[in-house]
Amino acid sequence: MSENVATKPRQAAQQDTLAQDFVQFALDCGVLRFGEFKTKAGRMSPYFFNAGLFDDGAKLGRLAHFYAQRLLASGIEFDMIFGPAYKGIPLGASLAVELARLGRNVPFAYNRKEAKDHGEGGTLVGAPLKGRVLIVDDVMSAGTAARESIAIIQRAGATAHAVVIALDRQEMATENGMDVAYSAVQYVRKQLGLQVAAIAKLADLMQYLDQHSADALAADHQRVLAYRQRYGVDEG
Repeated sequence: MSENVATKPRQAAQQDTLAQDFVQFALDCGVLRFGEFKTKAGRMSPYFFNAGLFDDGAKLGRLAHFYAQRLLASGIEFDMIFGPAYKGIPLGASLAVELARLGRNVPFAYNRKEAKDHGEGGTLVGAPLKGRVLIVDDVMSAGTAARESIAIIQRAGATAHAVVIALDRQEMATENGMDVAYSAVQYVRKQLGLQVAAIAKLADLMQYLDQHSADALAADHQRVLAYRQRYGVDEG
């Protein structure tokens, strides 16, 4: 028992280091930017995360490494990977490649937005959906994409089991244009019953900014802090 207790702090520290490294990586790639950006909820956010800017082989390969390491640390079990169109397709494919490199070869599938009426037809491409399916995406804004993926997976007779994302914004979701007291990630966990793992969270970004508040990021630190105080959710 003492061995398990002793390993927990080390595991937590490793995960925190992973998140901090990922924040730095996202900033270096221009994927994470500061300024003024309008979100899907109509809020003016002081930061923006655009996974589409992981736009070359080296960046995508390192991103996949972060996803794989977070999954390994989470202990989430799954039988295959599903990448929802469109951003989830390269994310899921690169994760499948990285896991295979690490010795875990799992099937991968993705969907088309429009059904194909020739060739093999249909909206699903890749391995047949079966067993416990892991959904791979970049961020979760309202849980809408997760619900759509769950419906696709269930229609195929498989089980939507978990979601892994790059960044958890840890802010209030919206329902019918109104703020609610839970985040999209909390909704997916509690209402849809899926496990969720995130490479980094807003709290990790705040920690990074805390450590760099004396340099050029000081003003961004204050704006992100104010945004979190207004729209952040209680993780308890």
